[in-house]
Amino acid sequence: MTPDEKIFYQALGQRIAMLRKDQGITQVQLAEALGIAQQTLAHYEVGRLRIAAGTLPMLARTLSVAIEELLAEAIPARKSKRSPSPKLQQQLDQISKLPKAKQRFVMEMLDTVIQQAS
Repeated sequence: MTPDEKIFYQALGQRIAMLRKDQGITQVQLAEALGIAQQTLAHYEVGRLRIAAGTLPMLARTLSVAIEELLAEAIPARKSKRSPSPKLQQQLDQISKLPKAKQRFVMEMLDTVIQQAS
């Protein structure tokens, strides 16, 4: 496991443990729901083992969160020289929650504005 992977799986494990505890679920109960041994879940929660991608949907459902929410804290935010402003980021987040047709409409509007500005 590379150092970046180790950091990722440790963060993911901490997130799983936090969500599990918030739901009042024991390691034994969550392990049973996932069809794995409690010891395996304990290894996931401390980042010693990689969680199989196929386990994520059941894990998210059991913890009553979206997979994206489950992974959100584990994936470090990338810093770039030109990151969007907080307001723009909020707007992008809101747009991503719109129905696809409305997302296309917003993108067409943005394309028009950008073309006019060039």
